[in-house]
Amino acid sequence: MDTPPVPTASLLDHLRDLYENRIPFNRTLGMTVTALAPGTAKVRFAIRPELIGNPVHQTLHGGVISAVLDATGGLTASTGLVERQAGGSLDDFAALVTRVGTIDLRVDYLRPGRGETFTASGTVMRAGNKVAVIRMELHDETSVLLAVGTGTYLVG
Repeated sequence: MDTPPVPTASLLDHLRDLYENRIPFNRTLGMTVTALAPGTAKVRFAIRPELIGNPVHQTLHGGVISAVLDATGGLTASTGLVERQAGGSLDDFAALVTRVGTIDLRVDYLRPGRGETFTASGTVMRAGNKVAVIRMELHDETSVLLAVGTGTYLVG
């Protein structure tokens, strides 16, 4: 008996749930997925005392910036699997996503992480059968660019 193909929206919903609710570190960061489509992702999070790296200036810790950009890159790389999994099952898709991992990450810190809420976005620069290269950006609530990143992710 053939199972019907899983719609793209269901696969994206699975990714949203995974990155928002089932990865404990992402919950610690307070990440919420605000946009998700094949090849692109956007997340938002708010500053909290636990995320501050400089208590005098009340700026984000550099590790938080790096972690959010990395998680956004992984999420973006995972969206590329949606198209690859067309016609497959949700279980097959979930198994593919569990193999996504960071190979390399570069972060350029452009300005101190000041603000109340932050948005990280990712776009696929190149995706192959085994590796995807993702470009990430982090902005504050006034759209000031705070950091950029480039990540290479294992996707197959």
